[in-house]
Amino acid sequence: MATFHLGNISRRGLIASALLAGLVGCGGDDNAPRLTAGAVSSPNSFGAQAAKQILDLGGNAVDAGVAVAFALAVTLPSAGNIGGGGFMTMYMEGKPYFIDYREKAPGAATPTMYLDAKGDVIPRLSLDGSLAAGVPGTVAGMQAAHEKFGRLQWSEVLAPAIGYARNGFVAYATADATSTPSRVNFNNYFGGKMVKGQLFKQPELADTLQRISANGADEFYKGKTADLLVAQMGRTSGLISKADLANYKAVWRDPVAINWNGHMVYTAPPPSSGGFGIGQLLKMKSFLAPQYASAPLNSAQYMHLTAEMEKRVFADRAQYLGDSDFFKVPMKELLADDYLRRRAAEVNPLVPTPLANVKPGLGTDFPAAASAVEKLQTTHFSIVDKWGNAVSNTYTLNGGYGSGIVVEGAGFLLNNEMDDFAAKPGVPNQFGVVGSDANSVQPNKRPLSSMSPTIATKDGKVALVLGTPGGSRIFTSVYQVLVDVLDYKLPIAEAQAQPRFHHQLLPDNVIEYEAGKYPDSVIADLAGRGWIMKAGVSGGLNIEAVQVVGDTPVPVTDPRSPNGLALVVLPVR
Repeated sequence: MATFHLGNISRRGLIASALLAGLVGCGGDDNAPRLTAGAVSSPNSFGAQAAKQILDLGGNAVDAGVAVAFALAVTLPSAGNIGGGGFMTMYMEGKPYFIDYREKAPGAATPTMYLDAKGDVIPRLSLDGSLAAGVPGTVAGMQAAHEKFGRLQWSEVLAPAIGYARNGFVAYATADATSTPSRVNFNNYFGGKMVKGQLFKQPELADTLQRISANGADEFYKGKTADLLVAQMGRTSGLISKADLANYKAVWRDPVAINWNGHMVYTAPPPSSGGFGIGQLLKMKSFLAPQYASAPLNSAQYMHLTAEMEKRVFADRAQYLGDSDFFKVPMKELLADDYLRRRAAEVNPLVPTPLANVKPGLGTDFPAAASAVEKLQTTHFSIVDKWGNAVSNTYTLNGGYGSGIVVEGAGFLLNNEMDDFAAKPGVPNQFGVVGSDANSVQPNKRPLSSMSPTIATKDGKVALVLGTPGGSRIFTSVYQVLVDVLDYKLPIAEAQAQPRFHHQLLPDNVIEYEAGKYPDSVIADLAGRGWIMKAGVSGGLNIEAVQVVGDTPVPVTDPRSPNGLALVVLPVR
């Protein structure tokens, strides 16, 4: 990791060798800049450079965010996508917004589609191949955000991605069939050409992006690209139809808003469990303030108290969270102060609470929902523009390289998001998480997610933008960095460098922790209390963040991220 210094500000990650000039014009012609610069934190340099290109043209945070999303679809094929979906949290002109462009089950999907004649789950059927793919939402989501807030032309924000696809980019790593969850037709796409250090061109994807640039999202959902996708379904026994594509819509939802330590934290509502989880953790921590006062950050007692809170969060998540378009999620009750004060009082201050004693807290007045966990090949980026607008975006193909299915002639991979449904109630998915009937497969339904694109503001101004991939580890990791900055007052680079840990109710009493980053005495203390300590955290370790300090944006890519780029874009003088 390189470190770049500007005055007394340090940024971790692969940082540009010099601050890059740009930013002419603005989102509103006469709006004066509020910040000294714009900034982006991206999982790779190609996304960061796409944001810079758009900010240089006078685009705002949404313009830059759309450009990054499409650029990562070309340069980060394991997770960046136009064949998947996700969530975007925005803070534009002093107001919070959220758009849900999560994938949906095809209209022909059924609750038993992954079961054999005996009613048993068919291994990997919901993971590999076209039957694993949900209706993609990324293109619709990006266009909806751009239509509402974008200042540049649609063709301008797609130009960086088209350039990467048409002219090629030098790959960070080799992509081959051994790195995907499926062997279906992966080599038809990469053909052995994506090799570390070599130029990789994708002419079919370039043509697809060019058509989307010319014709908008209708191209993807109703045009030639839709025809190619449906033809691929026909060749590989998939379910996505032309009607499924034509009927797909991204949805504007109210973000979850949590008042915390003088800040407003805006994050993801259902079908994400992220806002619910972050909100419950923040509020329970405030009610446990006396206990935390004697528990220094990352001490054994701090980890114990946090894991005890997480037990209750994941118990509620398993019972009450689902697609709010299909199931009434009791968010008001789950985030009520009186309820969380009671849940916090259940925390055992010394030893883990036995699993049998950890129940969903609202009782049986509310029907059971579901639990689901998206896979680890998700990605996130954070952007702030010089007018103080912000974008926090997390999107995914689910597993690495999704279903392994490439839409031939169109050059993009399809997701395997259908595995986030409960293939059979009570049967664990590949992450050991079970679901109920409320998360069973149903036509046009969105599976539950943990993605948590988050923005914190203070006095109506952006203070922190962050998010991460990592399945069920997403919101516990975002929570840890949030409190490191907003509660423990750590600079974002120091907060990013803190060790992370995770507990999720099941497996019983297991705490995952970053090996070699905690003193042996801390691990021994927790083991002595009855926790099962597991070295290694399988997710939540690629946070991309931007903190605003005064009027200066400080972007920081996760120090664990090998290819991330945090970039400041200075205005032209």
